[in-house]
Amino acid sequence: MTQVVDELARRLAPGTLPSPPEHGDTLDHARRQALVRLRILTGVKEALRHLEDQAARAAADGGAGYPEIGQAMRMSRQGARRRWPGLITNSTPRPNHRPTYRSS
Repeated sequence: MTQVVDELARRLAPGTLPSPPEHGDTLDHARRQALVRLRILTGVKEALRHLEDQAARAAADGGAGYPEIGQAMRMSRQGARRRWPGLITNSTPRPNHRPTYRSS
């Protein structure tokens, strides 16, 4: 996953910088490239967080609780609850689990 995001950042970065100087300060250009890449990665992180929020809401709407959401996020139940307070409520639809009775 890290390689995919790194490749995305590298592909987005060149279009945001002017061409490197022919006879200039290449260190300054390298610094600008690193800063642009950092800005792009910050945007990717924000987008991922937004997508995580959407996925957590969809999981909760589908009946998942904080323990399952936390496990999917590699965090504790408490960590998931802190990240998404109020996500799981009494009004969150849960699948109907009705016991099956057998007649004897």
